[in-house]
Amino acid sequence: MDLEVRHLRVVCAIAEAGSLTRAAAALGVTQPGLSAQLRRIEAMLGGSLFDRRQDGAAPTPFGELVLRRADAILPGIDGLLADTARAARRASGAGRVRIGSVGAPLLGHLILAVKELLPEAEVTARCQYSPVALLDDLAAGRLEAAVLGDHPEQELPGRPDVLLHPLVTEPVFALLPAAHPLASREEVALAELLDEHWAAPRPDSDRTREYWSSVCAVTGRRPFTPYEAEGRQLIEIVRAGLAVSLCQATFTEVPGLAVRPLAGNPLWYRHVLAWRSDGPLPECGPELLRRVADGYLRTCRAGAAYTRWRNRHPHAAVPATGW
Repeated sequence: MDLEVRHLRVVCAIAEAGSLTRAAAALGVTQPGLSAQLRRIEAMLGGSLFDRRQDGAAPTPFGELVLRRADAILPGIDGLLADTARAARRASGAGRVRIGSVGAPLLGHLILAVKELLPEAEVTARCQYSPVALLDDLAAGRLEAAVLGDHPEQELPGRPDVLLHPLVTEPVFALLPAAHPLASREEVALAELLDEHWAAPRPDSDRTREYWSSVCAVTGRRPFTPYEAEGRQLIEIVRAGLAVSLCQATFTEVPGLAVRPLAGNPLWYRHVLAWRSDGPLPECGPELLRRVADGYLRTCRAGAAYTRWRNRHPHAAVPATGW
């Protein structure tokens, strides 16, 4: 793992806030996630950066050295990023649309809609796990649009020049090995899942793990999570019968896996489209939303478990197509 600019920003944020708790709130991450990230940074640099105290965190002499270097480096990098973003926007205009996406079913629909509405545009895409990082890229002008997502009481923060358009809020479903006894049920109680081993994303800048744990805590228990994984790795752990997990309602069942609704719908996920206010997309925004919403509904119909759930809850998870 190599040292990155974002690591220096984390160190500076902790020093400025004076505690990991306040820094985590300012960065929009969890305190455990920030602590884990700081430990990884300290391991990379080879020394402790902060003395952790009851009243906060103070830089060590080694940390002071790193902070002095970071203070010298970061302004130049910020200036470079701002200048290149402006130059890229001037050079590309409506000729290029760079799209970022979390793991969600909307990316293909968004790309197709952009290509149809802006046929002369060059469209590129890249995916990553954290919606916060993609939102930062949008604000910095490194992307023109993004597919994002968040959870109740963890809504994405606003950013200058970025327009957020919530598309739909859908339930979170259980992801089970196909041979698991609970897979024979029409729906699964969250309390029953808590008797199992879990696979879950690691607690970092994405707050999914925190949200899952907070809802589970209402039952008086928290999931036992021996497996931290994301994407394909998480799916393979579940498919192997080693753990259970949670997934988006639109997750496509494949051999070896079963997707089932949670009884009482205790967890929810919101799909959000975002684009820059000074980019090429605002003018076609309403039509873009309509087309992506239509694509979302087609995706819903492809999943048997979600189709049955929607038939039982016809007024829930209805996409918004207006501004």
